[in-house]
Amino acid sequence: MPYPGRGHINPMMNFCKLLATKFSVKEDIRITFVVTEEWLGFLGSETKSRLPPQIQLKSIPNVIPSELMRGLDHKGFFEAVQTKMEEPFEQILDQLQQDDDPSMVVTAILADTLLPWAVSVGNRRNIAMVSLWTTSPSLFSIVYHTDRSISLQLIDYIPGVAPIRLSDMPACFEAVSAVRNTRCLLLTTYHELEPRVTKTLMEILPVPVYTVGPSIPLPTTLVDDHAKMDTEDYYVEWLDSQPENSVLYVSFGSFLSASSDQMEEILGGLRQSGARYLLVSRGGKDNKMDNSRGIVVPWCDQLKVLCHPSVGGFWTHCGWNSTLEGIYAGIPLLTFPVGLDQFTNRKLIVDYWNIGMNVMKKDGAERLVTREDVSSTVRKFMNLDGDDEESKDMRTRASEFKKSCRQALTEGGSSTTNLDNFIRNILQYNLFF
Repeated sequence: MPYPGRGHINPMMNFCKLLATKFSVKEDIRITFVVTEEWLGFLGSETKSRLPPQIQLKSIPNVIPSELMRGLDHKGFFEAVQTKMEEPFEQILDQLQQDDDPSMVVTAILADTLLPWAVSVGNRRNIAMVSLWTTSPSLFSIVYHTDRSISLQLIDYIPGVAPIRLSDMPACFEAVSAVRNTRCLLLTTYHELEPRVTKTLMEILPVPVYTVGPSIPLPTTLVDDHAKMDTEDYYVEWLDSQPENSVLYVSFGSFLSASSDQMEEILGGLRQSGARYLLVSRGGKDNKMDNSRGIVVPWCDQLKVLCHPSVGGFWTHCGWNSTLEGIYAGIPLLTFPVGLDQFTNRKLIVDYWNIGMNVMKKDGAERLVTREDVSSTVRKFMNLDGDDEESKDMRTRASEFKKSCRQALTEGGSSTTNLDNFIRNILQYNLFF
């Protein structure tokens, strides 16, 4: 059961697909993936047709506000998720428990950590609970250790988010606290990315902690085979025609995004910089050339684009899934957080891992980043003048992170080993058999 947002549904689905590959079709494992009716429509028939046979989709009614309106009232949406989804979810459980097929009997619930009510449901029904945390271990640790005495302080400095107090979102604390009552905690990262934090969580939490990521749409092999990209897409043909490591890929996610005025400045700065770029603008309808050096598209296969040989940088909002995809691709990140956990991720990218740069405002949090700011930053980031040592160092470190990420996913790597240990854990408790 994922939290109803793309940044949560995607890693949950990617993990379920990975889990399914560990079992043969003949084995009696069934994964029921529960979303709202709206999200069932968003996933589309193509996604459904590509699911492993062990995974089936089920939906609950649209008892929460539409995903299309979530950004207008994030607090209200969050509260609805915490209060409206439990009952229809239990109805799904009742249906599965009454199924004539014994393999459909629910023996474990894998739920997003931000759904603490799912832990209560599982414990009431004596069903083992597994919690999936879909952002950085650092943020989990921050929430876990936050002094409740500061919960009345007003947080009014996060762009795109209305002023809010920590006390207004008690479910955040409740969600992290509820992990104590689960069978284990899964992190969608790999151990080597934040080793000190993950090691500490393993020591202080009373349940096993497994790093099983990155939970991204991995290819069938760990090879940068861009030849498998759909060559009917115009942007692929354009990427194929560009020099190696020359293109800046620009995308700010599917939820919170920059204002229209800010996007105008960004586009103007990209043009002014002289850099080659591929910009995702979800308001557009068709692929189009912006100028001789840039292309604007309404959508693209992000991970495949990031792994294309011509792409040499990723301007990102610092969502956790995008951050992991950039690391997997081995390219430096130009950071432009918009809200929520993105500021924590930006801190990790720039100050801790040293694989990225900030897009900075010269003064005042309310002022737009101007096209002049954008142009100068992009030129430095992409090393267009050929003599920027910081840019060169970032690329070297990004390449090193790529190696450690992919090593974690190989046989004997940390994530593969942890996934096997997780499966061994649940089999030991007869969760699936």
